[in-house]
Amino acid sequence: MKLTIREVTHLFDVSPKTVYKWIKEDEFPAYRIKERYRFNPVDILEWAITNKVSYRAELAQLPDAGGTSTKPSNSLVQALEAGGVHYKVPNHDKAAVIRAVVDRLPLPTDVDREFAAQMLLAREHLGSTALGDGIAIPHPRNPLVFHIDHPLLTLCFLESPVDFDAVDRQPVHTVFALVCPTIKSHLTLLSRLAFALKDVTFHQLIMARGSREDLLTQLRRLESQVMDGSGKKKP
Repeated sequence: MKLTIREVTHLFDVSPKTVYKWIKEDEFPAYRIKERYRFNPVDILEWAITNKVSYRAELAQLPDAGGTSTKPSNSLVQALEAGGVHYKVPNHDKAAVIRAVVDRLPLPTDVDREFAAQMLLAREHLGSTALGDGIAIPHPRNPLVFHIDHPLLTLCFLESPVDFDAVDRQPVHTVFALVCPTIKSHLTLLSRLAFALKDVTFHQLIMARGSREDLLTQLRRLESQVMDGSGKKKP
């Protein structure tokens, strides 16, 4: 789906003037269709997370493009359990990091991993996916959506920091890779990951390269604090 200027101003609680300023000065992702701006929800959510701009929670709950007959879990804990945590991932530059991360994603056997890596690398050429503080979430312009039953979140702690052209100029030591069965699940989990990284305890565990068990325990606490049993945010 494509959003209008009015919908974007609502999602960010800003004026149209601010949105036009973002487009002109801050590389806010927009498309021109018949002289009118339109916005992809995936693009603007990723822009907001990268630039640490606040947004309404409903941005991550927008209808899925094309729909789906299944309803995958949107649990960050389950996604990380499925995707795995890896330590001392070898690397020597950004391209090597991307390929190493893709190699560790538990993808179906029919997935072309080199193609997936090239998609991620192409996105990096457009602009770094480093969030700052040594953390990056590589992703293409279109989410990595495959025919899988549940979302996969793979966490890789690098053997040594690598230059990712981050805005804060800090080299990256931690990389998250997210693969989902639908665009909507990608939006939801990306938003929840951004929320988790703002949590002091979880952030400290990342900086200390905490154990898989400690990371999952803290994520469970965070999800239990903000979510009810149906997967909806508590009032």
